[in-house]
Amino acid sequence: MDVVAIRRALDDVFDDAIVYHAFTDYMRDYEMIVYVGADPRTAIPPTHLRYLFRYCVEVDVRTAVTSETWKRSLSDQLVDYETGKDLDGYVWGVRWQPLYPGAVVVDDSPRARAWSNALGIDFHEVHIDSNGHNLKLVFSDLTVTEVPAGYAPFRIDETTL
Repeated sequence: MDVVAIRRALDDVFDDAIVYHAFTDYMRDYEMIVYVGADPRTAIPPTHLRYLFRYCVEVDVRTAVTSETWKRSLSDQLVDYETGKDLDGYVWGVRWQPLYPGAVVVDDSPRARAWSNALGIDFHEVHIDSNGHNLKLVFSDLTVTEVPAGYAPFRIDETTL
């Protein structure tokens, strides 16, 4: 996917909800699951999209929550919406983060350029900000697919170490 298509794909989910992000279970690619809603008057049903950042060589994930808010957000009651919704602190249990102020492709990224030179394929750098985490990703390609109901990004079975 070229940089124009990457920008367009990220703009398509501006201000929607990140519900999950992590490396895939095979640990090469990074995925972000986004809940995409529409104005109810459009009759377009909401969906979940999987943003798969392929050949992801760098990920920097940092909290977007201030230290002062963290100080008020240490209670385990805040990891469950029902027990935390009336407390003073960041309610981790809402289980989503708004994709706001959004995602930006870094033009002429030195980090992406270094990886492009080392591997001989194009790399891109993207910064994704929300109210819970800020991510910086360096990757080569992006695919976007709809996520089927029941999708589980990781599971333990007899083949898992």
